[in-house]
Amino acid sequence: MRTIARVASAVFRESVRDRVPLSIVAFAVVLMAASYLISQLTAGQDLKIIKDLGLAAITVLGLFIAIFIGIGLVSKEVERRSIYSLLSKPLSRDQFILGKFLGLVTTLAVNVAAMTLAYYAVLFYMNATASVSTRAGWQTPAADPRLLVAVLLVFAELLVVTAVAMFFSTFSTPLPSAFLTLCLWIAGHFNADLRTFETVIDSAPVAWLARVLYYVLPNLAPFDVKAEAVYGIAITPAHVGFTLLYAVVYIGVLLMAAMAIFRRRDFK
Repeated sequence: MRTIARVASAVFRESVRDRVPLSIVAFAVVLMAASYLISQLTAGQDLKIIKDLGLAAITVLGLFIAIFIGIGLVSKEVERRSIYSLLSKPLSRDQFILGKFLGLVTTLAVNVAAMTLAYYAVLFYMNATASVSTRAGWQTPAADPRLLVAVLLVFAELLVVTAVAMFFSTFSTPLPSAFLTLCLWIAGHFNADLRTFETVIDSAPVAWLARVLYYVLPNLAPFDVKAEAVYGIAITPAHVGFTLLYAVVYIGVLLMAAMAIFRRRDFK
């Protein structure tokens, strides 16, 4: 466990020194602040615009961090030839994969937390500067704690994306890995349509393939509760619990597959 923690710590330190996640977080902060100015152009919808833009910024920018760092966690070590010295130490290939993954998880957690703090800073400022009559017309409070539920599920979705990127990085180069990860992220948000695909086609093989893809591809639709959080629609604890459990199981399967592939990879 100590070995895995050391690898994770090294990944986190390297990611912090990398300007890419820092610039993305800085851009997210600017975007959230700018959303306050943009919202003034739409009378009566300013709070909803800020909430929508803020959650969208956290999702998209967190996605960039997960993909563009995740795809290089393994391939970067192979390209540098540093994988030979790493694996010559008392470090197993499984520990290497787990340490890399946990390091990126830590990086994502810090960046998402920074963006969330900026998000709530804008919301608190808006609440403090709004008049009593304006606040009375809001459907939900400005700094609604339910927004944190949406952020939590966004973070869980990003962890699934990170595991996908990690899986592809064990056997592919960065560019195809990024493309495949992004494609799976897009497909994951439309995965529920595959379940009913057999009702609109007559081909049994195609229907069977759609059903297989439904169970194999990540189902990311349940992670998207941004609309519910913005409009004050109740998000049940059961939905949150089952979605998080699904994320844990799917990540576990991907990591086991990544370790199995990496265990058999020949670097000679």
